[in-house]
Amino acid sequence: MDFDWSPKKERDNIDKHGVDFVQAQKAWDDPDHIIYRDKKHIKRGKEVRKFCIDHDGRGVLTVRFVNRDHKVRIFGAGYWYFGRELYYE
Repeated sequence: MDFDWSPKKERDNIDKHGVDFVQAQKAWDDPDHIIYRDKKHIKRGKEVRKFCIDHDGRGVLTVRFVNRDHKVRIFGAGYWYFGRELYYE
């Protein structure tokens, strides 16, 4: 699986959430990861935003992404409450 991201978005994400995108892409390595569609950002004709949710050594990590040009484009990652809720459902 190929991953892609904006270096600026990654720096912003590290500053805000303490997670770099190299760490975030490891969520796909766990066979127990969960993929959810982002129902709050569904727009007809637009890319489908998704969440990859995984439990890593620090807690439940939620990675926001889209599939673009046969790659996973990461644009956010953090240890957010709503990700924990979805993971434990």
